[in-house]
Amino acid sequence: MTALKSSPLALRLTAFLVLLGLIATVFQSFAPAYLSENNLHALLRHMSVNGLTAIGLTFVIVVRHFDLSFPGVASLGAMTLGWMLANDFTLMQSVAGGIAIGLVAGLINGNVISYLRLPDIVTTIATGGVAVGLSYFYSNGTSISENFFMSGILDLNDSRFLSLDMPVVILLAAAIVAFIVLHCTRFGRAFYATGENRRSAAFSGIRVRAYVLTAFGLCGALACLAITLLVASSGAANVTAGNQLMMPAFAAVYLGAALFGAPSIPATLGGTLLMSAMLNGFTLLAIPYYYSDAIVSTVLIAAIGIFDPKLTTLLGGLFSRQPAR
Repeated sequence: MTALKSSPLALRLTAFLVLLGLIATVFQSFAPAYLSENNLHALLRHMSVNGLTAIGLTFVIVVRHFDLSFPGVASLGAMTLGWMLANDFTLMQSVAGGIAIGLVAGLINGNVISYLRLPDIVTTIATGGVAVGLSYFYSNGTSISENFFMSGILDLNDSRFLSLDMPVVILLAAAIVAFIVLHCTRFGRAFYATGENRRSAAFSGIRVRAYVLTAFGLCGALACLAITLLVASSGAANVTAGNQLMMPAFAAVYLGAALFGAPSIPATLGGTLLMSAMLNGFTLLAIPYYYSDAIVSTVLIAAIGIFDPKLTTLLGGLFSRQPAR
């Protein structure tokens, strides 16, 4: 971590811009529509879904935990949203119901992990599996689209505010709030303290367990907010809605952390933009999903390797060695 943090911010921004420019150049050469206005709008809408999920995951990564449940939780949130719309609940009530499902699932994860001290990977896999199973109860696994046209949910994808697509507005609003909370308040700095050294944080008066609980709650809630935008885009809720969230979210958080030196909201947004730019290009080129998934997985592995403190410490030691005289 020390070797990464010591690099100038300008160098990191340059590396990010070079990567983004390289991605745009490659895809533009193969698909002339890549940089068209319509495709850029589609890219940013896609980024909004992955970005909201990745912002929630950032809080969990900052406190040095993992959450593998949010794809299943998001699917349950999507089906909850669809069921409520189909049963004549208002749009606000339905969206709130879906997000509440994510919050409750996240709080369950946080309680079990922080207070009962069960392993985070095992716990979140179990929670995700339970959530997927529960999502089948709404319609026996079939998609739900009843009342979607009349409810106004499609406007979450189609409407604009100040020339920005509504999903982008929602992402920016969530990112600004998350940035202020995580980077501009004592409350946010306590998340980092919890992740860096839990024992020292506890001796400093930080309620470590409460911060872990909060991180998982935010992750679940934001995953369900993200899936709301995906449901609005597709026009239907289904039990597989959350399947496409995991790899892009993890890759975005770790790629951003590798590029900018530590997990943060700006770093996560940068990583999300890079991942969305690649995924959008794969879609334009009609590349099969298993190839694009393989590339995203490779990026994730590389980012984790770069972000691993053991590797950065090793590289720092190698570069700092003086030649023998």
